[in-house]
Amino acid sequence: MRIVYHLGAHFTDEERLLKCLLKNRDVLAQHDIVVPAPKRYRALLRETAIALKGQAATRDNQALILEQIMEEDHADRLILSWDSFLSLPPWVLKDTLYPAAGERVRAFSQIFPEIEAEFHLAIRNPATFLPALYDKQRQKPYQDFLAGADPFDLRWSDVVERILDSNPDAPLTIWCDEDTPLIWPEVLQAVAGLPDGVRLDGEDDLLLSLMSTDGMTRLRAYLESHPPATVLQRRKIVSAFLDKFALPDRIDMQIDMPGWTEDSVAELSHLYEEDVARIAQMAEVTFLAP
Repeated sequence: MRIVYHLGAHFTDEERLLKCLLKNRDVLAQHDIVVPAPKRYRALLRETAIALKGQAATRDNQALILEQIMEEDHADRLILSWDSFLSLPPWVLKDTLYPAAGERVRAFSQIFPEIEAEFHLAIRNPATFLPALYDKQRQKPYQDFLAGADPFDLRWSDVVERILDSNPDAPLTIWCDEDTPLIWPEVLQAVAGLPDGVRLDGEDDLLLSLMSTDGMTRLRAYLESHPPATVLQRRKIVSAFLDKFALPDRIDMQIDMPGWTEDSVAELSHLYEEDVARIAQMAEVTFLAP
């Protein structure tokens, strides 16, 4: 068996991936892929990781925990999704971005030390990620929210390296949240590990949330009458329809952060693009790009 950990990050998914996989539990079960309900494992894994203090669980403990997580007797692939695997929201920032990411991921994987682990993570432009995080902590003054971190020094590549350093043998797949509408079927495929050609109900749900009803109807009709020969062709078609039919209030984000200017946002976005290019070149990472 292999355990697949969808690590988030915060504000990149909003449970969309988990909901889609749960909707397709019957299809996944045909391939021995199990997707338990989150209430069966999130609190349990957090409490167990705290109790273990970084040590490996015994075989008896592993069996007991799996019994609580899974209703099934067998699985080739067990998918666990939680945007707080890397950190609970109040501790995302402390001098840097997700400072405990490596040790937390290691602590969770040590609950099942003899089972292969696989990690998946979406990242997001700090220019929009930080405002979303701050919006959840408005009771804090801005400087307390930053907790010593400089927005212009935050790098997802540092987070990725911490995860890799603490978990060197586990495959890690990364993608950008901004690209998700274009690569959603590939994201589902990567996490689920399904054979090629298996379609999941809900593959269009993300586009439905971003595009007008008329635009979605036209896109589906076009794809049916002009089936794309490759994944790249499909992405180009989807991109063209999004450019024309995307709902502005779903795409455009108003950024309101103390002291930030348009130049601040532009600089953060430029630094993010450089950081993404660095991550995409990491030999240990599988990077999903449009």
